[in-house]
Amino acid sequence: MKKFPFQSFILILIAFILGFSEFIIVGILNDLSREFSVSVSTVGYLVTIFALIYACSTPVITSLIGQRPLKRVLLILLGIFTIGNLLTALAPTYLILSISRIVVAIVSGAAISVAMAFGTHLAPLEKRAWLISWVYSGFSVASVFGVPLGTWLSHQFGWPMAFYTIFVISIVAMLFVWLSLPADFKQVRSEHNRFSDQFTIFKHPQIQLSVLITMFSLAGVYVVYTYLRPLFSEQLHISISLITIAFTVYGFMSLLSNQLSGKIAEGPGLSFMPKVYLCQLALLIALPFLLTIPILGMIDIMLLGLTMYLINSPIQLHVLEIAEASFPQSLVLASSLNSIFANFGIALGSAAGSLIVQFSGTKYVGPGGAVFTLMTLVLLVKLNRHVRRQAVAEPKTRS
Repeated sequence: MKKFPFQSFILILIAFILGFSEFIIVGILNDLSREFSVSVSTVGYLVTIFALIYACSTPVITSLIGQRPLKRVLLILLGIFTIGNLLTALAPTYLILSISRIVVAIVSGAAISVAMAFGTHLAPLEKRAWLISWVYSGFSVASVFGVPLGTWLSHQFGWPMAFYTIFVISIVAMLFVWLSLPADFKQVRSEHNRFSDQFTIFKHPQIQLSVLITMFSLAGVYVVYTYLRPLFSEQLHISISLITIAFTVYGFMSLLSNQLSGKIAEGPGLSFMPKVYLCQLALLIALPFLLTIPILGMIDIMLLGLTMYLINSPIQLHVLEIAEASFPQSLVLASSLNSIFANFGIALGSAAGSLIVQFSGTKYVGPGGAVFTLMTLVLLVKLNRHVRRQAVAEPKTRS
């Protein structure tokens, strides 16, 4: 237990650098557009490509891990991630930039999945919700400090400096992993050793609903989040010098979102979430009207940031409980489901946002996101019904 605080810090740091690398494109969208002479919506598709590759590669890599020591796996994944970000910083063309982002995306999902598996292994039962919420908060800390820092570095020294910074922090994280995480931790060995057996977890109806909820939840917010930079500058008319502050405030709201997510997981759990998505639905529908009044538009966007990650801990704990009880051979895959389908949602939302911006303008991204939020709400109500029915059936089965 003496090592637990520092080990927790390492896992949060890994989440931070992964989030920093993934989210920074949002902060430097306009800079990359000017540098490579492509439209803002074209650069926006980098978010879509990254998320799709992330989501598709993660289940394949995590399912191939098998009985390999997870510390060694994590170091290899972080090594590829570090090289990929260096290649991004050195990219001379938009094509090389895109390839480097694909390299980073391929290993990012598997890296956070292995880190989450370490969190489940290292944390005492009473600390699990706390650690999971804080690992996810590493992504929010990337929004609070990473994206504003990267935006400022891009403005002051050029956009490659943001990726050089990620490169340096990644090397530090690898050193910490090598020094402090246990070398003998592996997945549970079971009779289900075939590659295909990893995916039996998807037969569970609550898993099916959970991953769809995760996907559509992030899709709804990312229609807006992908285009925060032009929303701040073109719709709310915030000066370039204040955009970094706006991103910082949004990051703090998303950090608070992750922390509240942990509290919800420890308390009412998934039963509370329909109320959240009713509020998010109203915020998204109201956005184009409130953008005409800068203060109200800013409040609306910041409240969206507050709702952004509230689902994370409740849905992650729900999935892990099902995996531990019924699918122990799929523990790392189960740990990755949230990030896999969150990135499918990011890809879906950012692509929808790009189409809306291309054909209607940034003003209308809110109603586009509302469609996905409504789908999330419907699925969540259905999942809660499943959970209630199971809770009623289990005592009867035991009796």
